[in-house]
Amino acid sequence: MSNKIVAGLFAFSFLWLTACHKQRTSKRTSETPFSDTTAANTTSPAADSSKTAVAETVAPVKINEVAFDYLTAKSKVSLQSKSQNFDNVNVNIRMKKDSIIWLSVTGVGLEVARGIITRDSIVFMDKIHRDYFVFNYEQLSRQYNFDLNFDLLQSMIVGNPPFPQEADTRFVKMNEFYVLRQIKDRLEIENFISESTLKLSRLKATEVPTQNTFLLDYEDFKDVGGVLFPFASVINLNVKSLKDQQVNQTDMRIKHSKVEMQRESPGFPFNVPSSYKRKK
Repeated sequence: MSNKIVAGLFAFSFLWLTACHKQRTSKRTSETPFSDTTAANTTSPAADSSKTAVAETVAPVKINEVAFDYLTAKSKVSLQSKSQNFDNVNVNIRMKKDSIIWLSVTGVGLEVARGIITRDSIVFMDKIHRDYFVFNYEQLSRQYNFDLNFDLLQSMIVGNPPFPQEADTRFVKMNEFYVLRQIKDRLEIENFISESTLKLSRLKATEVPTQNTFLLDYEDFKDVGGVLFPFASVINLNVKSLKDQQVNQTDMRIKHSKVEMQRESPGFPFNVPSSYKRKK
């Protein structure tokens, strides 16, 4: 697997949520519900929240977020799209909060690619073909026509809401979920918070002009050091192509077999050998 594919694997699925987070001519920022009506017969986050039914507006809810200094995970990643299709790729993840995301991709017992994501850049090495790629967020944003930032990517991996709630935010109660609705520029976001765990269970985002949609479901919550952590994430992107206006669907699944929170650095070894060639 080339490091460019690995870069897309972890970057593309998180690009869309920041598509409208730039300063646009029609900027809106709000964390109040769109209205006091919402989904009918919604018994799980997977249900469509676009239908109309009366729901109760409630006071702010304290979302149970993951706090950590360092985090490590052993994971398998699958992806299916129009141009890519691979299943159960082994990926080791190391993170330093607000600073570094380190990735190692292995196959048949050997490391085939390694990447490091910082607040400024994304670098991936292809250890099979002995070359490497360097991206910055502006380049990736132009490539996919969406914006990407480190904070969003970090939040999505650990299962926290990507956009912080304000102190006076109000929620809508929908069956066994509290729904936090936010508007960030042209992006409308629905955060489905489980009533029983106060964890983010589903994230749904819609870009108003294009109706491009992003769905992220968190599953298989397990206790990690006294904190509930989602050991499975299912991501679905439906994005209209700028070239032919056709809707392209991308499905991605991340399954963790082991997750650990740590106080000390696990190390983030990353050095591009001088013999490697930089690819574009």
